[in-house]
Amino acid sequence: MNIIEVNNLTKSFDKLTAVDNLCLSVAEGEIFGLVGPDGAGKTTTMRLLTSIMDPTSGNVAVAGFNTVSDAERVKEHIGYMSQRFGLYADLTVAENIDFYADIYQVPKDGRTERTEKLLSFSNLAPFKNRLAGKLSGGMKQKLGLACALIHKPSVLFLDEPTNGVDPVSRREFWRLLYQLLKEKVTIFVSTAYLDEAERCNRVALIHKGNLLAIGTPDEIKKLMHGAVMEIRVSEPRHVTELLQANLNNASISLFGDRIHLVAEKIEETYKQAAKIISSNGIDLLSCRTIEPALEDVFISILTSEKDKT
Repeated sequence: MNIIEVNNLTKSFDKLTAVDNLCLSVAEGEIFGLVGPDGAGKTTTMRLLTSIMDPTSGNVAVAGFNTVSDAERVKEHIGYMSQRFGLYADLTVAENIDFYADIYQVPKDGRTERTEKLLSFSNLAPFKNRLAGKLSGGMKQKLGLACALIHKPSVLFLDEPTNGVDPVSRREFWRLLYQLLKEKVTIFVSTAYLDEAERCNRVALIHKGNLLAIGTPDEIKKLMHGAVMEIRVSEPRHVTELLQANLNNASISLFGDRIHLVAEKIEETYKQAAKIISSNGIDLLSCRTIEPALEDVFISILTSEKDKT
């Protein structure tokens, strides 16, 4: 059963089309990732799906309710955590949760038990009397999640929830999301982190408001154009710039201290890359063909789309 249905969704601002004829569906009880770079249309899509903003055309149904004509009913069934979730710095952790319980009109009867459960779930129980303004970035995100869950929503919308959060806190946050699946909460999360997209049941890749691909991470990887060569050199950033400037038949990306070269004719292209590297007096430490990451696939699809225009 699909709990989210998006049909021909479009949102325009004057001459800018932020979301362009988007179609997708999300099954009940899955983690669905909306993946794309800054400016791709992720936040606008989130606002359209949560009844914060009306579309220019098209329609959305969440939990069986239309996001325009049944906006108030939609809001009863969803939790929404925006990029800048509205925590109150001068309230404690427990007071913030109670404040959102009031907003969502959670009955007083059973509220204490629900709050204690969320504090335990998020590992915030030892800090329930701490002011929200004194929390770390990762703890603020967990508090935001607890506030968004206080009314037991069936669908949880998270707009880049781990943006700017350290890697350890990101991992902990995703652990909490997986726990929510056991309670049959559907999670719709946007992210610019391609490694996080690997954690989703299904993902949609968008760019400039357009849907590029949709499917499981493994299905998306099958759309890869060409193969991936991982190259290690003594000056990775400099070599990345050299290859990007001199190799027209490949996509070049820097992954930490490794360079990913993506090309249809990988062996031939690698020989050209090796020649460029050696001619600049830079040490080539190693190379190997690897399985593509989602980021490789995303770049490959983008490059293919550009070649069509």
